[in-house]
Amino acid sequence: MSGVDDLMMEVTPELLLKAYASGIFPMSESASDPGIFWVEPENRGIIPFDTFHVPKRLARTVRQKKFDVRIDTAFDEVMRLCAEETQQRTETWINKRILELYSELHTMGHAHSVECWTEDGLVGGLYGVRLRGAFFGESMFSRARDASKVALVHLVERLDKGRFHLLDTQFLTWHLAQFGAIEVPKIVYEELLDEAMQIEADFFAVDRAN
Repeated sequence: MSGVDDLMMEVTPELLLKAYASGIFPMSESASDPGIFWVEPENRGIIPFDTFHVPKRLARTVRQKKFDVRIDTAFDEVMRLCAEETQQRTETWINKRILELYSELHTMGHAHSVECWTEDGLVGGLYGVRLRGAFFGESMFSRARDASKVALVHLVERLDKGRFHLLDTQFLTWHLAQFGAIEVPKIVYEELLDEAMQIEADFFAVDRAN
């Protein structure tokens, strides 16, 4: 982690994009902390497209189409639900300023949400930042079994068909490892990121193919 950004109001969506292109991303200590600090992990979580793995039970759930998967229809709500306290997560790094900044990135076309809906409403999803050939996953939430996992499966398919080069998960967790996520050292990540910045991928290619 680098120094705390005390002048948080000077952080702009444009600065955020430059930060992502340089391999760093912002976080806050908590929802109530107004500050933002920059993070540059020594080891980075990524999901390689060619080794992405969908567990059998989840693959069955995807085939059954239990959820109506939508893109960008409720971006701000997805962010708010990702920041919501749960029994498993009593603190969040998503504060008010981060909510505002990523909402602006979404308006600019650089941030997207993948959402799982049922007749009860929005029950799961994820959001992240898109920049050239890279997608930087930020957070996910689930109010129904497998909802966030189905959103991830849809995201990977979308990125793969759009010829993205890098899916950055920031950190490696057990939850992501079951899908084939791995951890790479900073120097390897920087090489992958540099290659991704040379590509103009298409986030909506899968929509035109259907």
